[in-house]
Amino acid sequence: MMSVANNTVTRVNYTGRYENGEVFDTSEGKDPLEFTVGKGQMISGFEEELIGAKPGETREFTLTPDRAYGERNEEAFQVVNRSVFGEGAELKVGLSSYTQLQDGSMTMFTITAIDGDDVTLDFNHVMAGKTLTFTVTVTDVREATDSCGPSCGCN
Repeated sequence: MMSVANNTVTRVNYTGRYENGEVFDTSEGKDPLEFTVGKGQMISGFEEELIGAKPGETREFTLTPDRAYGERNEEAFQVVNRSVFGEGAELKVGLSSYTQLQDGSMTMFTITAIDGDDVTLDFNHVMAGKTLTFTVTVTDVREATDSCGPSCGCN
């Protein structure tokens, strides 16, 4: 029986909670989450905690911000003109979306203030600075191959 290791396609059922116990994400009622270990598809601490787990094994672990989405950066704010969102865009405080950076990568932002035509964007991940607890059950582990199809992320 294979265990979770780098370059394995791993399927898991999981529930993620904030420190106060509130569930922020779960696979309950959905298909298991599938990812290729070591490809950067998951936060690093999540993968590290599952290394060595075998199908059927459940692990519970807590990730501090440095092993999850990082600490909040109070300088990661930018004020832009409303016009950058295009004509008729419905903007409101709390709205999160993605934008493409000059290097082609995508980054998330959240609107934190709107003052006339000035829109303040927070580029911290919405979970930055948060400690997260996960309960994860490994359902399947297999070797990553080039023939496993586009959905597994190993191509």
